[in-house]
Amino acid sequence: MKTMLTAKIKLNTTPEQFAALRATQLAYRDALNAVSQYAFAHGKMSNAVRLQDGTYDEIRARFHLPSQMACSVPRQVGATYKALWTKVKQNAAARKAGHTKKRYKGLDQPPKFVSPTLTYQNRKDYTFKKDQHVSILTLAGRVIVAYTGYATHVAFIQRGAEIGAAKLWYDKQKKTFYLLVSLEIKTADPTPDTHTGIAGVDVGVRYLAVTSDMKGACTFYSGKQMVPKANHYARLRKRLQKKGTRSATRRLVAMSGRERRLKLDTNHRVSKRIVTAHPHSLIGLENLADIREQTRRRKGKKASKKQRKANHAYSKWSFAELQSMIAYKALSHGSMAIKVDAHYTSQACPMCGHTTPDNRPKQGLLFVCQNCTYTLHADLVGARNVTMRTLLARQDWTSTGLLSLTPDGSSDEVKAARLQKYAELRWSLDPSPVSLGRGI
Repeated sequence: MKTMLTAKIKLNTTPEQFAALRATQLAYRDALNAVSQYAFAHGKMSNAVRLQDGTYDEIRARFHLPSQMACSVPRQVGATYKALWTKVKQNAAARKAGHTKKRYKGLDQPPKFVSPTLTYQNRKDYTFKKDQHVSILTLAGRVIVAYTGYATHVAFIQRGAEIGAAKLWYDKQKKTFYLLVSLEIKTADPTPDTHTGIAGVDVGVRYLAVTSDMKGACTFYSGKQMVPKANHYARLRKRLQKKGTRSATRRLVAMSGRERRLKLDTNHRVSKRIVTAHPHSLIGLENLADIREQTRRRKGKKASKKQRKANHAYSKWSFAELQSMIAYKALSHGSMAIKVDAHYTSQACPMCGHTTPDNRPKQGLLFVCQNCTYTLHADLVGARNVTMRTLLARQDWTSTGLLSLTPDGSSDEVKAARLQKYAELRWSLDPSPVSLGRGI
C-alpha cells in the first residue's frame, strides 16, 4: 500500500543562493501571468499542450526560464483554467436548477498569480545529494544548498522513498526558503487480521472531534480554547481591512497567517492524539463531501442574523483538513481511515434505531430519543453511530475480502439500501455480527 505525504524542508541558503532562488521565483510568477493572459485572449484556453505550443518560445526568450520550467508553466495555467471551467459549469447547473441566482465570475478576467511559489520536477529541476544537500535549478544554473527538516521526513528521503514534484515556497516573515517535497511511502497491505480495533470520529465546532470505540471508551477534543482565538483573529482582520490605513495594512501583514497556523497546529495535535490512541485499528470518518449543499441553511438576505452567524461559524473550521491528517497519520500507526455515511449520525438512536430531528431538542448537545428515552451527549451519539457503521464495513471486509474506503453514491437506490441497513444497527459492547442485528 502506498501513502502520500509532503515533507517540508528548510533551505539554509547563502546570500548569493538566496538571490538566485528569489529571482527564479519572481520570473516563474511573471511567466504564469503572461501565459494566463495568452490563455484568456485565446478563448480562455485550458489545454496545456496548446498553451505550451503557443507560449514556450516566449517564456524561454522573455523570462529566461530553463526548459523544464518553461514546460511546467503552461501545465499549471491550464490546470487553473480547467478548474475554473468546472466551477462555471457547476454554477450553470445550479442556476438552472434554481439553487442560486448568482453567476460565477471567475473567468470574467484572466486569473492573476500572486504567490511566487514555483514547481520543481524531481531529477530534472532538483536532485537530493548526500549529507543533507539538494541541487536546485535557478536562472543562473544549479545551486547546491544544505537543508534541515523533520527527522522522520529526512530519513524517508535518505532511505530512498519515491520522490515526486516539489514546490519552492518563500516565507516572507522569516525570509526563508522551504522546499515542499511530495513523498510516496510504501506500507504493508492491510488485512482484517492486522486491523483488529474499531473507532469512530465525529467532528464538530463546539467539540472539534469526539471518538468512540467498541469497548465503550470515548474521548472529547474540545474547541473551547481554540475556536474563540480563531474568532478573535477573524474579527480583528475584518476591522483592519475595513479601516484600510497604512498602519492597518502593516498590522494585517504582521498577523497574516496567524489564524491559519492556529487551526493547522490544532488539527495536527488532535489528529496525532486520535491515531495514537487507536493503533492497528479501522478508524471511521464521516463522509462530509458536499455537506454545505446538503444542509440547506438559509443564506444571504433570507437568513436572520442568528442564521448568518451560524453559517459563518460552521464554515470556518477545516474539518476536511483534520480528517486528511487522521487518514495519513493513521497509516504510520498501523491503522487505516475509511469514510462512512454521515447521514443522520446525530439523529439516530444507537439503542433502538429511531431517527428524527426531534431527538436533538433545539439542536443542542443533549440527545433524547423520543422512542426509548435513551439520553446521551449528542456528539458521542454521532461517534457511536460512526463506530457501528465502521464495524459493519469491517465485517463486510472480512466476509467478502473487499473494503470500501468511501460510501457508494452511484444511485439513490444504493444509498437507500445502505441507510436501511444502518437503521438495523444496535449499540453493544459485543462486536459480533449478531449484536448488530435487529432487537439486540
